Amino acid sequence: MELPDFMSYSNKFTNSDFVEKISKVAKRAGAKLVYVALILYYTLQSDKVSAKDKAMIIGALGYLISPVDIMPDAIPIVGLSDDLTVLLFVLKKVWLDVPEDVKEKAKNKLNQWFDDEEKKEIGNIFDEKQA
Repeated sequence: MELPDFMSYSNKFTNSDFVEKISKVAKRAGAKLVYVALILYYTLQSDKVSAKDKAMIIGALGYLISPVDIMPDAIPIVGLSDDLTVLLFVLKKVWLDVPEDVKEKAKNKLNQWFDDEEKKEIGNIFDEKQA
């Protein structure tokens, strides 16, 4: 899958829209997408991340929030696959700058929506077989 120009979605991102979207699609999206989105969201709030990386994160989260993207989110099973691809692409770019406390904060939030069995899918988040 070719990546869309997710940076053009940066104007779609707001904190409140992110929280609303992620809480609405959490179960349908699965633990992996939610975990990656939460890591990016909390990384965005970190002062240890460059402005360039924050711009990429805002674009990716804007893409997630936007109802208009390559695969409409309403399509069962595949509707969120393009969103996960964009989020993983950006996370790989910023991974070395993601503080451990951000990863822990994302896991703690994940515990509110998913049980242990569902959380197994996050395993190695960059493992394409689990996407």
